[in-house]
Amino acid sequence: MPLASDLDDATAAGVARATAVLAGLRVAVLTGAGVSTDSGIPDYRGKGAPRRSPMTAQTFLGDEDARRRYWIGSHLGWHAFSAAAPNPGHTALAELERDGVVSGVITQNVDGLHLRAGSHRVVELHGTMRRVFCTHCGQVFDRRDIAQRLESENPWITVPENVELGPDGDVRPETAEGFVVPDCTVCGGMLKPDVVFFGEFIPGERFREAEQLLHGSQALLIAGSSLVVNSGIRFVERARRRRMPVVIVNRGETRADDRVTVKIDAGTTEVLAELARALPASR
Repeated sequence: MPLASDLDDATAAGVARATAVLAGLRVAVLTGAGVSTDSGIPDYRGKGAPRRSPMTAQTFLGDEDARRRYWIGSHLGWHAFSAAAPNPGHTALAELERDGVVSGVITQNVDGLHLRAGSHRVVELHGTMRRVFCTHCGQVFDRRDIAQRLESENPWITVPENVELGPDGDVRPETAEGFVVPDCTVCGGMLKPDVVFFGEFIPGERFREAEQLLHGSQALLIAGSSLVVNSGIRFVERARRRRMPVVIVNRGETRADDRVTVKIDAGTTEVLAELARALPASR
């Protein structure tokens, strides 16, 4: 974990400003893919991110061939994706929650790393890759069980040792010919990962839970998100309407740089680790 002395001058100054702004306040945190890049999971838009076209809900539901390619690519990347470990940035947020500084984490990520790092109040806005559900009857399955079925029904599949993961834990398969897509063991319906694809709306109950978390806080910290997805901007605007200070930590520009209290253009891992050291516990 980097020490304060390891931060460049601009970053250290930004951390000092953020500490002064957030000290003594209950902080809601919104995280994006940039928080998980140091765990080996790439993002869609960051510097050096692979050019990928994300799966849309319309394509998944309406195109059998595309759905087959998605499932084999998702399965090939699943083992590496699920083996990714929380990094010191995830751990820092869990520590800040234990110290009573962070009220909870709203995340756009589907990797589950905040929970594995020890955060307790986590709203997974875009769902989670840990679960699969039937689009017909609603039955929910553990992703590990589906992975076992995939390998049993497609014994020719070999998972490569080194794969180039996509942001959602998928890889590009060379071919999907002959691949058997599992169906629901209850009703025979179509299975879908419990994630929000592009073109889908965040479930209302989940968004309201995130809003409640923000409403019970006094400041908003955004880490690792360019805020291109509209859900992120909505939280920024809600915080600004309530005159809450907003701090952004992200490499590169975001859609809200000119609307926030402090912007730190740096990696989330080192900055969150330093904030965990600098912010005083509230209990």
